[in-house]
Amino acid sequence: MKKNYLFFAVLLMSTILWLACNDAATGTTEAATATTGSDAVLSGQSGVQDNESQKDVVKIAAGSADHTTLVKALQAAGYVDALSNAGPFTVFAPTNAAFDKLPAGTLTDLLKPAKKDDLRNILEYHVYIGVLRPEMLTNGQTFGQANGDNISITVNDGKTLVNGANIIASIPASNGIIHVIDAVLLPPAK
Repeated sequence: MKKNYLFFAVLLMSTILWLACNDAATGTTEAATATTGSDAVLSGQSGVQDNESQKDVVKIAAGSADHTTLVKALQAAGYVDALSNAGPFTVFAPTNAAFDKLPAGTLTDLLKPAKKDDLRNILEYHVYIGVLRPEMLTNGQTFGQANGDNISITVNDGKTLVNGANIIASIPASNGIIHVIDAVLLPPAK
């Protein structure tokens, strides 16, 4: 009789564990297949659905009609998840119009898989590891960017510029801050 109780107890525990694991696996699958407005499947940190917390730098850029080119470049470089993580990051985010100022064919060329390293270098030149609030930016400062090169801050007639590009807006994010700029920052030639 004791053997029957032991057998049923083991069977019951096995069933409960199987059901719990199956529910957990289903929840993970649902989170991993979350999508944005496009048909792209997001995974990693960028795939986390959270409509209550403040948005991270990637979600803010993805929600901006003026930054679709930047988001496309981040996707091509494989940096969506990296910039969705905790940070903190300061992102100097060129608008679509800023990308349009590049010489014809430059962006198309940079989005090719063979140019991924060049694209990554340019995008990393737009990212500072840390938070640089507008009031922290003063004339003559230089900051080391994620790619290892420096940017320079200029304040002229109350306007703040980074390497000559105007900072036209600053938007706080859950993992840092975005400074919207009117030009693409190009790293110095090596």
